[in-house]
Amino acid sequence: MLIKMISFFFLFLSFISFAQKAHEEKTLLIRCDDIGMSHSVNLAAEAMIESGTPFSASVMFTCPWYKEAVDILKSAENISIGIHLTLNAEWKNYRWGPVSGANAVPSLVDDDGYFFPSRASLYENNPIVEEIEVELRAQIKRALNSGLQIDYVDYHMGTAVDKPEYRLIVEKLAREFNFGISRYFDEIDLPSMYSVPIPDKLDSLIYTVSQLHDTNINLLVCHIGIDNAELKAMKDMNTFGLAEMSKHRNAELNALLSDEFSEFIIQNRIRLITYKDLCNSDLIEMKRPVDIGY
Repeated sequence: MLIKMISFFFLFLSFISFAQKAHEEKTLLIRCDDIGMSHSVNLAAEAMIESGTPFSASVMFTCPWYKEAVDILKSAENISIGIHLTLNAEWKNYRWGPVSGANAVPSLVDDDGYFFPSRASLYENNPIVEEIEVELRAQIKRALNSGLQIDYVDYHMGTAVDKPEYRLIVEKLAREFNFGISRYFDEIDLPSMYSVPIPDKLDSLIYTVSQLHDTNINLLVCHIGIDNAELKAMKDMNTFGLAEMSKHRNAELNALLSDEFSEFIIQNRIRLITYKDLCNSDLIEMKRPVDIGY
């Protein structure tokens, strides 16, 4: 009897130790935006896939390079795929317009049939709410017709959720198509690397990940790319756009692929997840965040 009690005691201690370790494990969700925007961004996504890093890939199905993105993503096993709902086209000399066609949504486009470069310039054109739904639905249907498994939606430059009536459309479409919505799983938004000085990206990433919340899911939104001639030629038409954008995106990619980051993740028992993990288990528990974020 004594031996059984001793065995039970050590079994209990082992259970407590396991529970403590499980509680200590922190969760990180990396979301890479703007996939399909350009060939160079697609190459960066391909590098992330080849590294084996679990991440969520938000695809811009409005952009000319989305089909290449589909080819790259379709056989990847370490990713979750989302639709980066898009109502803006911010790059000088490289513009895109609505999937539904400019004639179907005239309040969303400029005289050349392209999306406006910013939320402010779109609002000056008095966009019609019904046309926003038409366009977002068209983007979703294009995504589904691509053959990719779509798990979630989010929103380029925050425009699709910037006003209450727009947010209701996104929520309605997510329910209709059974998608998750990024930031609707009680995620904690981590500071972005995007505007951090180029030489400091890796240090910033390591510091940010060292500060993870221990109960909520930690969301890190990234903007990756390859610093080549194509991406160098893209200039943001907005005053808040970054100079040397291509170098910033390449530095983010390098930080994510670095040995230092990989070792930090392992040593600190950080679990990398994707939106597929959340949508498979918690879709019914989604709730609108108090601070929607972008």
